[in-house]
Amino acid sequence: MSGFEIGARVVAAGTRETVNLEVSTLANAMPMTLPVHVVHGGDGPVLFLSGVVHGDEIQGLEIVRRVLAHEAVKSLRGTLLAIPIVNAFGFLNHSRYMPDRRDLNRSFPGSDQGSLASLLADLFFREVVKRSHFGIDLHTAALHRTNLPQIRIAPGDPELMKLAEAFAPPVIMTSKLREGSLRQSAKDAGVKVVLYEGGEALRFDEQAIEAGVKGTLRVMQMIGMTDKAPAVPAHATPVQSTSSTWTRAPEGGILHSVRQVGDKVGRREPIGIITDPLGHVTVPVFAEDDGIIIGKTNLPIVNRGDALFHVARIKAKTSAKVDAMPDEDEII
Repeated sequence: MSGFEIGARVVAAGTRETVNLEVSTLANAMPMTLPVHVVHGGDGPVLFLSGVVHGDEIQGLEIVRRVLAHEAVKSLRGTLLAIPIVNAFGFLNHSRYMPDRRDLNRSFPGSDQGSLASLLADLFFREVVKRSHFGIDLHTAALHRTNLPQIRIAPGDPELMKLAEAFAPPVIMTSKLREGSLRQSAKDAGVKVVLYEGGEALRFDEQAIEAGVKGTLRVMQMIGMTDKAPAVPAHATPVQSTSSTWTRAPEGGILHSVRQVGDKVGRREPIGIITDPLGHVTVPVFAEDDGIIIGKTNLPIVNRGDALFHVARIKAKTSAKVDAMPDEDEII
């Protein structure tokens, strides 16, 4: 069994090692690196796990940490490339973005002659993504919102659907890819990547973390890296959807949610109430379609037009049309 090459290192089969890839030097002369923990079990598939591509979406780092500590990883076939924090710049500043004000997940595949975001995207894509066969990119909702655990995949790829079904989240969303995204660039390079969403920015959500860990281990078993994985509850069949809608505030005021993420709702069903501070005015908020709530705001203080509830549409017959989903931070 040969060693695994990454950066200037060769990780021997049957060993694990953290390889620090040089990114830049900070203004105070301290080096900034991209740490990649390599678990090389020998011949077999290569899977990358990426957390904190958006600097405030910290839940991915805890999912990666728990996967690395799991018993199944001790007898791994193939290679696991674990990157708990991709965007360390945003992570340290509690910010979604890079210091150059760019979204890293709109900067792929990057360039070694571009902006800082482009440089980091290029390094990560060249050293990690292109060395992999599969990837799981770990995300959360944007600031002040929370997401139900879900997998998002590109349309028209049966292998991606098999990975999503093996992950076994509550919801599988099929949506068009965005230019500059990690998944779009990975697709162009022939790497199969699914995106996991769950929880909220700058917070740990135990339910979403547990779902992420168990789902990742199931995918590892499915692609032949491990022999065992957490069982899927018999009743837990993922809901599949190809479109979604955001229900917006009909009026400004104080939001009182009467339904939560994971709840199935019907068209015109009340899912919230907006009142004024004195309780003189009460305005109901209705679901716009049949579906399941996959995301919601955590802020009770709302203005007219604010995005309140993200509902994945569920229809008796699946439409052939697949919508593009807005980026999490584009919904305000």
